[in-house]
Amino acid sequence: MNCYYDMKSIHFLLLLFLAAIGISAQKSSTEQSFETSDHVKIRYKVSGKGDACIYVPGGPGQGYPSFELLGGNNLEKNMQMVYMDQRGSGESGKSENYHLDAMVQDIEELRQHLKFDKVFLLAHSFGGIIAVNYAKKYPQHTKGLILANITLHFLNDETLKEQIEYGNNLLQLQNKAIPRDSLSSELSKISAALRKKRIGYKFLTEDIETIRQTDKIDSLHPRIIDFGMAVISKPKEFPEYYTDYAPITKDIHVPVLVITGKMDKAVGTMHYKTFRFPDQKVVAIDGGHLLYYEKNREFVNAVWHFISKHK
Repeated sequence: MNCYYDMKSIHFLLLLFLAAIGISAQKSSTEQSFETSDHVKIRYKVSGKGDACIYVPGGPGQGYPSFELLGGNNLEKNMQMVYMDQRGSGESGKSENYHLDAMVQDIEELRQHLKFDKVFLLAHSFGGIIAVNYAKKYPQHTKGLILANITLHFLNDETLKEQIEYGNNLLQLQNKAIPRDSLSSELSKISAALRKKRIGYKFLTEDIETIRQTDKIDSLHPRIIDFGMAVISKPKEFPEYYTDYAPITKDIHVPVLVITGKMDKAVGTMHYKTFRFPDQKVVAIDGGHLLYYEKNREFVNAVWHFISKHK
């Protein structure tokens, strides 16, 4: 685990994600819940027709409504989308266990609950860590992975360096060499300056209208972010979320679609190049971290094309 990251930087990145895409939604008659084997209520929603696809939210600990309501639901024309709030997130129940194994097992128990033999997993951002580990453990039940702007190494050095350089450019400051053990503190200073200028959103998107659109959706119901806060505030307790999982990709032999934003500064524009899935297709789209909204047509078409090839 990268123990040298200061907590101010870690909390900033969590709040950046949650503030930009952290919204709740009105309940629908199709929303349901089930109880896991360790007695946690998991909220989920099934909608659409076609091959089953479970959405794995990012965050960590982001609920599903932002993805669904800001364009993910356009996938439902050709896919049966299964949206889930992870334990300790959204409208699911709290737990004393937020370890990676538990998050993976929740997906498997949801699959069993819905009586699907094989499913696609569509993961966004931090959700990639969970989805890839599910595919590694349950390849027999994974029809394919759709990895949208994901990270497989949360808070990795190369992304921090890219964010620092980008932030300095936004602030019109000169870039300089930063020692490895000072990357986090340097990013914290830059992030504070960007927030002061009200341009911190640019890690996610170049277009302020994208953020304004998320703000238009009122938070109609309270939601919890216990999972996300546990991971962010207790890195020593959850070292598995700070591990580099790119090396295990070479051993995952299911079809994989990697969708990356050419201007995504939230996980870095080059991070996807560390992936080594044997059956991998990469689609690069001109946009930032929220491609499912900003570039919805390109995003949906890429997913549908992948699905149609691997039915």
